[in-house]
Amino acid sequence: MPVGQRLCETGRWSYRATDNVRFLKLSERRVMTNVILLGPPGAGKGTQAKTLADRTGLTHVASGDLFRAALREGTELGMLAKSYMDRGELVPDEVVIRMILERIQQPDCASGVIFDGFPRTQEQARALEVALADHNARIDAVLFLAVPQDVLLRRIAGRQTCRTCGAIFNIYYFPSHRPGICDACGGKLYQRSDDSIETAQHRLDVYFAQTMPLIEYYQRQGILHEIDGQREIALVTEAMLKALSPYLAPAQP
Repeated sequence: MPVGQRLCETGRWSYRATDNVRFLKLSERRVMTNVILLGPPGAGKGTQAKTLADRTGLTHVASGDLFRAALREGTELGMLAKSYMDRGELVPDEVVIRMILERIQQPDCASGVIFDGFPRTQEQARALEVALADHNARIDAVLFLAVPQDVLLRRIAGRQTCRTCGAIFNIYYFPSHRPGICDACGGKLYQRSDDSIETAQHRLDVYFAQTMPLIEYYQRQGILHEIDGQREIALVTEAMLKALSPYLAPAQP
């Protein structure tokens, strides 16, 4: 078996670190903090992930962005993922993990990563842990944005987007001054088809059924930090930064 083609068993699937994927030696990095950001649809996870990345210097790695970039660029992993999607099948965890590991070897991830959108299940969490441990890395903290379901429903179902500039409003929390008209550019506001009450409820039901076991899994490990996500955006950010502060301390020389 060629060097670097060691098989790592993770329960229900296997990951091969082939010679085509050359990783940096994570142990040589001075500081590396890996954080997972969890939160249901409507919790503001995307907004907070970008803000945290700016404030901490960690790199925001969103699984959805990785897929879109890989498909757009036609990479080997992107085409492999596309082959599953074209058949209407879920992309296997092995492929997603390979994408993530390829991404975090890049120089901009040297200080650490904020994982957004992955893992979604306990199986994926264990697979990620095994893959990271194989490269002398680990998950240091998990932040869970907790928001009551009734608030989430209003956030999702009340969302309106400008067709012209993409500005986002909410009829319950921050409506436009003129109904249906964008304050920024005067464009027409619309509601996405997947933002209806029925669709929003289904998305939340699926999320909590899938993710609650994952939350309990990290809670048992003692690395889960629950953040009140219904407060003002700035207050939520500060609470998350406070939870992360022990992991972001400068390394000793």
